[in-house]
Order: sequence, then structure tokens, then C-alpha cells
Amino acid sequence: MGGTILDMGDSPTPLPSFGGDTANKKDEGYGPPLIPLAIGVAAVLIVIGAFFLFGRKGANENSTPAAADPYAANLAISDPAMSTADNFAGQQVTYIEGKITNKGSKTVNGAVVQIVFHDSLGQVAQKEMQRLMAITTREPYIDTAPLSSAPLKPGQTREFRLTFEHISADWNMQLPEITVAKTSTQ
Repeated sequence: MGGTILDMGDSPTPLPSFGGDTANKKDEGYGPPLIPLAIGVAAVLIVIGAFFLFGRKGANENSTPAAADPYAANLAISDPAMSTADNFAGQQVTYIEGKITNKGSKTVNGAVVQIVFHDSLGQVAQKEMQRLMAITTREPYIDTAPLSSAPLKPGQTREFRLTFEHISADWNMQLPEITVAKTSTQ
């Protein structure tokens, strides 16, 4: 029966300290890793800065009104009505249909309208600019085309359709404001 006899003079390898002895923690490499922590903080600050920079730019672009189009006042929108339908992808699409009348002396071959949806407090929930699309046929299905394909002559009225694939969930479900923002005339 063989065994190992330890001499009491030999000292075993010291065990690491798991508490109580905090004086040697710096020597043992404990503490937060400063370089990865600094990189993480810098990355977060850059993302927040970019958010504010680009967020403010977008807000300024939407809040500053474009130069008024003098001929836009000659185009009158009437009889707006809304409807919804499911598209072939299964998503709900909202339509606004109405009539536009050219009360001026020029032929209009293009128009852009601004559509403003409000929330329950009357604040802007969504604002969009869309090219006005005239209804060209109704049977067997509704077909639309830009005014450039069939210009709107002075005194003429034509039906139009605007299409929205997404409307803000904050929308108050009321008819939005529709105004002519820009025209192109001949």
C-alpha cells in the first residue's frame, strides 16, 4: 500500500478568495472591462445623435409649407367618399374617390394633392402627397391614369381616385383634408 506522505513544511497552492478579501481584486484582474464599455457607450451616443439629426430634418421638411401654386386655387374638389377593399395580398386598401373641376382658363395635365388625416384630438396623424389619378374606365373594373394621359380642360370635371395601402392607427376614421398642392398646366 503505497501512499504519499506530505511533509508539513510543504505548503499547498493557495486557493483563490471568493469574498471577504477585496484588497487583492485589482491585482487579480477583476473589475469592469473599460474598453468594451467605452465602445458601447460611444455607439449608443452616435445612434441617439443620428436619430435626432435625421428626425429633426424630416420634421422640418414636413412642417415647412411649399410655395403656393397660383393655379391650384382653380381646381375644386367635390363629392369625396371613402371605401376600403382587400387587395390580392390580403391587406386592406383605402380609397378616396371624388370629382375635380377645372374652374380656370388653362388645361391641367398634372396635379399633386395633399391629404391630411387627423387623430381624435384634431392633430395631424398622417400627411401624404400623391399624384392625382383620374378614373378612366369603371367597367369591368376601375382603371386610373395620371392627368397627363387625358388633360383636364377649362370647365371640365373628372372623377379621381387616391389609393392608400397604410393609414396611421391614430386616424380618427373621418374624411381627411384634401387640397391641391401643385399643378402642371399647358
